[in-house]
Amino acid sequence: MKGKVLLCMSGGIDSSVAAMLLKEEGYELHGLTYRPYDAISPACMEKQTGCCSVDAIFEAKALANDLHIDHTVLDIRKEFDKTVIQDFIKEYLSGRTPNPCVVCNRTIKWGEVIKKADELGCDYIATGHYAQIGQNNGRYYLIKGDDDNKDQTYFLWQLKQSDLKRTLFPLGNLNKPQVRKIAHDKGYESISKKRESQEICFIPDNDYRRFINERVPEFANNIGEGNYVDTSGKVLGTHKGYPFYTIGQRKGLNIALGRPMYVIDIDPETNTVVLGDRHELNKNELWVDNINLMKYENIEGELEVITKIRYNNKGTLSRISQQGDKIRVEFYEPAWAVTPGQSAVFYENRDVVGGGIICRK
Repeated sequence: MKGKVLLCMSGGIDSSVAAMLLKEEGYELHGLTYRPYDAISPACMEKQTGCCSVDAIFEAKALANDLHIDHTVLDIRKEFDKTVIQDFIKEYLSGRTPNPCVVCNRTIKWGEVIKKADELGCDYIATGHYAQIGQNNGRYYLIKGDDDNKDQTYFLWQLKQSDLKRTLFPLGNLNKPQVRKIAHDKGYESISKKRESQEICFIPDNDYRRFINERVPEFANNIGEGNYVDTSGKVLGTHKGYPFYTIGQRKGLNIALGRPMYVIDIDPETNTVVLGDRHELNKNELWVDNINLMKYENIEGELEVITKIRYNNKGTLSRISQQGDKIRVEFYEPAWAVTPGQSAVFYENRDVVGGGIICRK
């Protein structure tokens, strides 16, 4: 045996194929599926599907039984609420746009899962993420998965050196069609045809405004309506409350001004949402805090990188410099809709240098 691996199993195709591959490679596997939350509204209960549903737990357990590997269900509802959900709510109420997948990876998949791995005596943990791990000069760092359309390193930038050292990504050198073919060829046709969930797992109807209202019922009374203003401060109309808007938003503003307008800025202290033209969202620089560096221990001087400011963003050539506990990013070409609260991740070719949370300077 190559070692004992605690494999996160969601019941989906990616983690299922990861299980098949790791078992084939000679690892001793122990499957783990966690229960992170309960639906709190009829809307969510009706649409509760995907990686965190009750059905997914049974599907993961069924595959584990079929592969003759041990399987554990871990109830982490309290931990998930305390970390991922509370951070999600706090960020929106602070006028920022959170990325719950990044927080979940740090606190749950490489937090609570690592604890369980230690408890079970596992040498490694593994997931079905499309990513790879490199090592140089004693440091571990992420490398993009071979499938550029599925690469998930953007969501993993907060992993620590100790996390990376113990992590296996069996799908890192594969693309999605290859993964589907593996499942099909091994006799799991239904798994090979599984669709992927795109929404936030704990908001399956994708209505975060409803979610915030349900979790913070006093929100509407405490905040209420505020002013839309233009970049000169002129009042244009009223909005429903600043947490219901994100930088770059155009649809759902419910205001007619004769031309398309976008959310340019959000001021939670005055409950003000600034609107402007699309070009006003172009930025030449940004700052990040909550830094986590992977490839290098520190950034010395200036470093040329590709900076991604959202998952579906191809990235922009830029130079970064570390200034105290923050990193300054200077774009060679303007980046559009830089959004406080989102992650900025830095790449050298396919290697992840590190990342941070976009902040106001």
